[in-house]
Formats: sequence, structure tokens, C-alpha cells
Amino acid sequence: MVLSDQQRQAVKEWVAAGASLSDVQRNLKREFGVTITYIDVRLLVLEIGAEVQDKPEPKPPKEAAPKPQAAPQADDPYAEEFEEDAAGLPAESAAPAEPQPDGSAGVKVTLTLDRLVVPGAMVSGSVTFSDGVKARWMIDQHGRFGLDAETPGYRPSNPDLQSFQMQLRAELRRHGYA
Repeated sequence: MVLSDQQRQAVKEWVAAGASLSDVQRNLKREFGVTITYIDVRLLVLEIGAEVQDKPEPKPPKEAAPKPQAAPQADDPYAEEFEEDAAGLPAESAAPAEPQPDGSAGVKVTLTLDRLVVPGAMVSGSVTFSDGVKARWMIDQHGRFGLDAETPGYRPSNPDLQSFQMQLRAELRRHGYA
């Protein structure tokens, strides 16, 4: 692409003023009616000896104030189950295990989401229940849930299931599924 001296000077001025390559491409089209590809803009800037300025890196935010707890939504029946602590973790998983009325320790269920979803699933992952039994879980495109434990015929306890459901809902929300 051959540009006039006036157009080259304008490009130098735009770059010196902090314009990005996309800005230069847009300005050439708007002001001179010159359509040029992005790579050609890059080559032009190199050819005329202008240096594109890097955008300053954003400063890390200072200590973020804890978010205020929002009132549960009237239309969300599970809103109360997902009160979060200041770190954004579900309150149950952030709290240490407390003794239950029957003297047993608190429920310890760990849940993970797969980065690569199993075929036929919308989302999948694994879970380890409080008794150490591991299982694979999935939710398909129709919203059907599946749980496949390593131990055939395994049925988790009710407290384990409740903990699993709450953690699963929280993780799905955190990843934008709910």
C-alpha cells in the first residue's frame, strides 16, 4: 500500500499520541478513505519508524472491601443456601467441620469440575465423599444428572448429598451455568 507523505505523517502523529494499530487502521479509513489490513498497518508503522506505545498495565486493586451481603432474591428458592463469606466461598466449605449432634465430625465433601467435559455432558467432574469414596458426576444437555461411584451400588449419606448439592450449585453458578 502506497500512502502519501501527508498520510504517513498523520500515522506518525496518531502513534505518537498513543493510538493502537486498530485506531490507526480506523483513522485511515475515516479520514482518508484508505482501507488497509491490520498487518499492513503494522508493517507501515514499522516502515515509518514509529513505535506503538504499550498500554500501561492496570494497577492491582488495593484491598477490596468485602462485598455487602445482598438480600436473597424472592424468585430464587436456593438463594439462602449460597451465602458466601468474604472470600467468595460458600459458607459451608469455608467453615471448619463442626461436631454434629450425634458426635460425628462435619461432612467433608470435595468437588471438582472437569476442564474437558466428558462426551455427552454439558458439565462434568468428580467428587470425594466424606467416607473417601470417589465418584464421577455429569449433567447432560437435558439437565439430567448422573453419578458413577468407584464402588458399585454405593449410596452417599444424606449429609454428604446435601453438601455435594450445595457445592455443585455454587460451582455451577461460579462458572456461569446457573
